[in-house]
Amino acid sequence: MPLLGIVWRVPVTGGRRTAWATTRALRPVPSGTGFGANGIKVHDGAVWVSNTDRGTLLRIPVRRNGSAGRTSVRATDLDGIDDSAFTSRHGDTVLVAGNGTNQVVVVRPKGTHSVVLTQQDGISNPTSVAVRDRTVYVPSASYFAPEPDPNLLLARLNHG
Repeated sequence: MPLLGIVWRVPVTGGRRTAWATTRALRPVPSGTGFGANGIKVHDGAVWVSNTDRGTLLRIPVRRNGSAGRTSVRATDLDGIDDSAFTSRHGDTVLVAGNGTNQVVVVRPKGTHSVVLTQQDGISNPTSVAVRDRTVYVPSASYFAPEPDPNLLLARLNHG
């Protein structure tokens, strides 16, 4: 079954789903892994979505009426991107889990990025990342490791 690359809107009280965002930027690449839109976060008036196949982090503003605004690509070249987490309530600095690359990458507001955690730090195919206060949680699925060792890495966030 092909993945559709759609962000769905579902009423909290239940009911029918409706396609909220359907832009091409959400879809997988035809010759890729089949994973397009993958991780999703709501932050500061927008929905942020990772696209694994395209290696992109997308921002979709939420309009006043609740509909999707124009999608913008906030970062590219994020190989193996899975899920993400913002480093604080304010600002657009994001930590990205790179499942296929065994990395956690920090993405700055203008889209520049750099690796902050690697396999040498103890992660193996991280599927998500979470931030609470100054603690970063990185669960490793260890899907592709020759000797699987699923674990949870805790790191300290050092920012202003």
